[in-house]
Amino acid sequence: MSKLQVLIVDDEWNMRNLLRIYLMKEGFQIKEAATGLEALSMVKKHSFDIILLDVMMPDMDGWQVCKVIRETETVPILMLTARTETKDKIHGLGIGADDYLTKPFDSEELLARMYSLIRRSTITQTSQPQQLALEFPQMTIFPDAREIRIQAELVDFTPKEFDLLVLLAQCRQRAFSREELVERLWGFDYEGEVRVVDTHIKNIREKLQKAGMTYNPIQTVWGVGYKFFVSGEQE
Repeated sequence: MSKLQVLIVDDEWNMRNLLRIYLMKEGFQIKEAATGLEALSMVKKHSFDIILLDVMMPDMDGWQVCKVIRETETVPILMLTARTETKDKIHGLGIGADDYLTKPFDSEELLARMYSLIRRSTITQTSQPQQLALEFPQMTIFPDAREIRIQAELVDFTPKEFDLLVLLAQCRQRAFSREELVERLWGFDYEGEVRVVDTHIKNIREKLQKAGMTYNPIQTVWGVGYKFFVSGEQE
């Protein structure tokens, strides 16, 4: 069985060294990057099962690196940071990070988070049956190709934005609470803020509007959460 591939991105040598030693003992194959630009170069050249990404780096911060990676890759990203503010965590998750671990952290918790993200990613990639295109006024969603076209033009979404929009579109007769959306997309072991859903919804709405949609397909259900709305259908 091939080893799981991990990219460690941190400008501090001591942190990279500690992570490398621990994860190699656990059977991982390790590659390292000391800067954001170096990390982006490695992502282009290699395939990783997970990326451990530090937030505070000198050339590009982890948020910028995460955003660029999410333009082309769905690899799980676990952010590592000394910052403890909730707004920072929401920001990181909002731009495509899958989880957030605050330094200093317990090595066993790190390993548990990593395996959880890798397992969830593998299930998502291998167990979903083939799905037909979802047709709506001004918008077509291709679940298997992970493409969304607005007015026939391809629009880019982060993996979590795509999954959130598809989930709502496939179940457009029901309203989802924020808690349920978090459980479905981030898993039951997610310990962050449910407000991350609001950030993703905001991003989705902005992209759809910018792409030329003349109606808002995601409606807020006050006191509950969100539901999908199709223009022309009776509410």
